[in-house]
Amino acid sequence: MQFPMIFITLFSFAALHTASAIWCYRCTSATPGCGLYDFNWRGIGYLGEACPEDDDICMKVIERKGASETVIRDCYSSLRAIRTDIPADKYEGCRTAAQDVRLGHYVNNSIRELDVHRTHFDSTTFCYCFLDHRCNSSPAMSMSIFAIAGSTIMCLWHLLSFI
Repeated sequence: MQFPMIFITLFSFAALHTASAIWCYRCTSATPGCGLYDFNWRGIGYLGEACPEDDDICMKVIERKGASETVIRDCYSSLRAIRTDIPADKYEGCRTAAQDVRLGHYVNNSIRELDVHRTHFDSTTFCYCFLDHRCNSSPAMSMSIFAIAGSTIMCLWHLLSFI
């Protein structure tokens, strides 16, 4: 009676392959080694960090004001709550920011430093990646061919031992 329980346990561990999240670099250009041209993974970690959601996308936001550039590397689910200028097209590649006409619509603010209309930067570019290294997507649950073949052989061996 011990054999079926051991068989079920081994089969469940060997047959299912899951990945819980995509891994992305999460840093800003204020972090050493996270600039646009001087990116160095040693300063922020080789593997990056796991994104909060299963169907996430890695993003890089490049904001330019004159000669200065600000770079933000993060997951899509972390940025979509605070950014209203994310483009609707989220396929692999880079796109310019979308215009939000309702941003700061009912605000009458004379303090320029608050930037309620998000007009401080001259250009904002969003880059998406989910196919490259450290931009890997989460695979769906799948059965291993070796686990299926092994369990079939074990069942046949167990059934033939009674004959």
